[in-house]
Amino acid sequence: MASPAPPGREPSPGPRVDGLVQEVERLRAENEQLQRAVASHAVVDQAIGVLVMMARIGPEDGFTVLREVSQHTNTKLSSIAEQIIKHAQGAALPETILAELHAALVRRR
Repeated sequence: MASPAPPGREPSPGPRVDGLVQEVERLRAENEQLQRAVASHAVVDQAIGVLVMMARIGPEDGFTVLREVSQHTNTKLSSIAEQIIKHAQGAALPETILAELHAALVRRR
């Protein structure tokens, strides 16, 4: 049994407690990262659906189009997906993205 700490001093946590605290912090960070990935994936899936309906292409081609536009404009895939969804709701696309979207769709047909 451990001896009590002197009055006025808290016992220092042992190495096991420190390890558990670090593990909890690591798991929290991993959880946050996974939540962001799931949200991003949902946006990409919605944009693929928009392309499937508007451009009459298959889902695989929809993802390829998003990826190509992302790569050719040096823009994150999730950002391209968000803009495609907003475009389907009536927003204008930036000219560079619009041009790359048309080019990618032509390549798919």
